[in-house]
This record gives sequence, C-alpha cells and structure tokens, in this order.
Amino acid sequence: MKIKIYTTPTCSWCKKLKEWLKKKKLPYEDCDISESQNKTFRDELLDKSGQLAVPMIDIDGKIIVGFDERLLEKLTAK
Repeated sequence: MKIKIYTTPTCSWCKKLKEWLKKKKLPYEDCDISESQNKTFRDELLDKSGQLAVPMIDIDGKIIVGFDERLLEKLTAK
C-alpha cells in the first residue's frame, strides 16, 4: 500500500492526519504544498483532486480530501 499525503505546516487537520498515520504505524510520503516548498506537489494536488484543500490523501490512487477517519480505516485495513 502506498500512501501519499498533501499538507501544509499550519493545517491542524494535516497534523491530526499525520498523528493518526503514525499511531497506526502506516508509512507515508508527506508532500508539503506551501509556497516555500516545491510547486510540483501543489500541481499534483490540483491534478488529483481539482482543488487546493488539505489534507488530501492518495492511497493507491484512491483520493480522500480531508481527514475522514472511517474511510481511512476502511482503505488501510490489512
């Protein structure tokens, strides 16, 4: 399972998502879309979700916008 998350440093829901992933011991790639970072991540986010809302989670090509714990549980169940 490949998990890629798109976040910003000031987003409280992004922080909650990272805490949840760490608690579940799920490895993930964190893509910071803030202006000071690589704009490639911002472009990827727009291509995948059509919006700039964070957090955005890509789990094996399935896109979740926002921190939806129930859906995350379902998609990450082993």
